[in-house]
Amino acid sequence: MSKDNNSLSQLALQKFKKNIWGVLSFWFIVFVGVISIFAYVLAPDNSQNANQMHLTIHSKKPGFNVQMLTIPSQIKNEQSFFSKVFYGVKNTDTEIPITNYKIENNELVYTEYASDGLEGVTKQISLNSFPNQDYKQFITLKTFQFGTDKYGRDYLSRILIGSRISFFIGFIAVFISLIIGIFMGSIAGYFGGKVDAIIMWIINVTWSIPTLLLVIAITLALGKGFWQVFIAVGLTMWVEVARVVRGQVISVKEMQYVTAARALGFNDYRIITRHILPNIMAPVIVISAANFAGAILIESGLSFLGIGAQPPMASWGAMIKDHYNYIILGKPYLALIPGLCIMLLVMAFMLIGNALRDALDVKN
Repeated sequence: MSKDNNSLSQLALQKFKKNIWGVLSFWFIVFVGVISIFAYVLAPDNSQNANQMHLTIHSKKPGFNVQMLTIPSQIKNEQSFFSKVFYGVKNTDTEIPITNYKIENNELVYTEYASDGLEGVTKQISLNSFPNQDYKQFITLKTFQFGTDKYGRDYLSRILIGSRISFFIGFIAVFISLIIGIFMGSIAGYFGGKVDAIIMWIINVTWSIPTLLLVIAITLALGKGFWQVFIAVGLTMWVEVARVVRGQVISVKEMQYVTAARALGFNDYRIITRHILPNIMAPVIVISAANFAGAILIESGLSFLGIGAQPPMASWGAMIKDHYNYIILGKPYLALIPGLCIMLLVMAFMLIGNALRDALDVKN
């Protein structure tokens, strides 16, 4: 039996490898996953939420560069390496875009950057503010590869860190939906009768409520925030899993191996978990991939409506909300870049779902 299972798994894997779009989607998802985990390592602005604002250089085009003066803070930053890598640096230094500078009377005299051809304000700071009066290492030429947003933040950094929410909401929401959906669906399908009728009534009532409306209601009940959105999306996606599992359990519970398990005196829990569920996971895996895409779209919609991830947290949906009016102001890329990221990630999950469906289909 184990050899048959291994051979079937190997056959499914071989079929999946032959699907070029499925393989590309898999590696793209892995690529986005690595980026989301190590976003602060890869981001040019590794401050928490990439929230270094420079209003004088707001809404600049990709490739914009400017001299950046960093004034070191006297506050000691006590952070562990783990915290810096996964949660960002608690940056207490002050960054100021400048156009030029010079040294006069043991002071650094600099002119702040001003857009639209205006003359910036000239200020001075004592060289004693810099360690060993070495000011040169605190003046660097900074390039913004994706430009800046309307608050003057590095857009590339916001895109990289924003991938975390869109990526991880899929895992958490699908995990919650699988736990509830598999439990409810397997009980309804296996026991039938009144148990099935009650659970199906709950499923139908939940199914009849528009998903976005239900998510909004749950989010408002739990409060606005990061984890609340994850839980809310997961609590609305379990009905699809439950319906699929229920139908599969009904179709296999009268099979000979289930009847043999009952004859051997195995309890219902063992029959469901050890004999039925392992044999019906193929369609559950496929619908989970679709739910990943659905969760990403729902979260983006919630963030666009302002009830998803809250500022200053980076989110692709919130970035579209902040910049959609720039489409008619000659800077459409501010809304198109996060929109393209959402589209590519959703498409990858849909394509890998189709590839898994074809690979796990024993009729092909």
